[in-house]
Amino acid sequence: MTDGRLGQTRQATTSEYGVLGVRDVDFRVDRAPASDDLSALVERHWLVSWDLPPGRRASVTLLPHPCVNVVHDRGMVAIAGVGSDRFTYAYSGRGRVFGVKFRPGAFRPMYGRAVSELTDQTVPLSTLWGADADTFAAELSAAPDLDALVVVAERHLRAHWPAPDPEVAVIGGIVHALLYDRTITRVEEVCERFDMRPRTLQRLFQRYVGVSPKWVLRRYRLHEAAARLAEGTDTTWADVAADLGYFDQSHFIRDFTRAIGMTPVAYAEACRRQVAPVSA
Repeated sequence: MTDGRLGQTRQATTSEYGVLGVRDVDFRVDRAPASDDLSALVERHWLVSWDLPPGRRASVTLLPHPCVNVVHDRGMVAIAGVGSDRFTYAYSGRGRVFGVKFRPGAFRPMYGRAVSELTDQTVPLSTLWGADADTFAAELSAAPDLDALVVVAERHLRAHWPAPDPEVAVIGGIVHALLYDRTITRVEEVCERFDMRPRTLQRLFQRYVGVSPKWVLRRYRLHEAAARLAEGTDTTWADVAADLGYFDQSHFIRDFTRAIGMTPVAYAEACRRQVAPVSA
C-alpha cells in the first residue's frame, strides 16, 4: 500500500490506522488535507485505487473510525455513517473509491439532525442535497486524479456549507485527547478533564458523533493494537495491552476479539503468515 501526501491545518482527530492485517500491495491509498477554510469540519480527502489482472479478486477489511464519510463509489455518492463493526470491501478489475472524511462530530451541522441516525447506515447524498448530489457524482466520475477530485468536492462542500457550530470544536478537543492521551482510560476521566457531567457528554456524542465516548476510546486503542501486532515485531500482545492502558488483560482480549474477529495471538500469527486475517 502506498500513502500519498497528508497534512493537517488543525489538530488531528483521527489516525491513519484502521486497515486490518497484512495485505498484498494491490491497491493504493492517497490522502490530501482539506483546504484551510474547510478544515474545521473536514479531516481529509482520500482515494483508494486498484488495477488487478483479469480474473483476480481481492478484498480489504477495515475497522472504521468514528467519522462520517461522503463516499463516491461506482458512480454514486453516499453518506456513510460511523460503522460500529469491521467490514470487508471486495474489488476486482480496475477501479477507485473517493471519500471526504469529516472530523468526529463535524457532520452534524451539515446533516442538521442527530448523527446517531446514520450509525451503521449508508444513505444516498441526494437525501440531503437533492439533485445537486447527481451533479456532484457526475463531476467526480469525470475527475482524472486526486487533485481534481478534491477541487470538485470542495467546490460542492462550500455550496452546502453550514453555519458555525461551537460544539464541533468541543467534540474535537475531546476526541483529540481520546486519540493521543494514554492517561485517559475511562470516560469519567474525560468528564473531569473537560468539566462535563457524564450524561451531558453521552448526549453530546450521541447527537454529534453517533457513538459513545467509551466506544471512541476503545476503537482508537484497538486500531493501534491491531497495527502494532501486524508489524511483526517482538512486542507481545500483553505489552501492547499495557501500553494502551488495559490493566485487565482479559478485558483487552475480549475487546480485541470482538472487534477484530480473532484473538490477539491468532491475529499476530495470521499477519506473520502473510494471510488475510479477517474474511467477509
